[in-house]
Amino acid sequence: MEVPNIEAASEECPSQKKTGRGKIEIKRIENTTNRQVTFCKRRNGLLKKAYELSVLCDAEVALVVFSARGRLYEYANSSVRGTIERYKKASAASTNAESVSEANTQFYHQESSKLKRQIRDIQNLNRHILGESLSSLSLKELKNLEGRLEKGLSRVRSRKHETLFADVEFMQKREIELQNHNNYLRAKIAEHERAQQEQPNMMQGTVCESPTSDRTFDPVYLLGSQQHYSHHHHTALHLT
Repeated sequence: MEVPNIEAASEECPSQKKTGRGKIEIKRIENTTNRQVTFCKRRNGLLKKAYELSVLCDAEVALVVFSARGRLYEYANSSVRGTIERYKKASAASTNAESVSEANTQFYHQESSKLKRQIRDIQNLNRHILGESLSSLSLKELKNLEGRLEKGLSRVRSRKHETLFADVEFMQKREIELQNHNNYLRAKIAEHERAQQEQPNMMQGTVCESPTSDRTFDPVYLLGSQQHYSHHHHTALHLT
């Protein structure tokens, strides 16, 4: 659609009051003729601006205007129907994104409220177990609390006994190990003492045998001595 080249009017209808320098009060024009003249001028200016925007900025523009009498005026640089379809898709995507975001927000809000209730209930239960804030409980609730406490105490005692038995068993095994190690050390000490007692006896036996060996006479030495003595005695007798 070719946009007509219409110069914008420099002055508005005389019925419109100026509220400042170059500004007019925006409200419905009561005079029908003046209203129709203003519509034509501003419609043409709007169509011109849409055309300039599509050309200068390479934008997809679609403009649809209905007059007071229901007459249609439109402009589109490609296709009004195509632009409307594109708008519907973009609007649906935006709506879906907003719906998902809103659903997520609502879900997290519900989860937060649920967690807050659970935390509050747990805190109240802890206070009740400690014997605090019991005035708000009914007789049935007090009985239930008593039963839970008794079951808890029973489990605690059972666990305590198991731990004690395990500790006793461990200490007994440790005692046996220490006794075995003590017996081993005693045997080593006794063996060491016997070795120390046997060593001096062996040294004494060696010392006693040494003089006996020194007192043994050599037969050759005795024979030589006897020969010498016999020769001397024989000589003496000869001189007489």
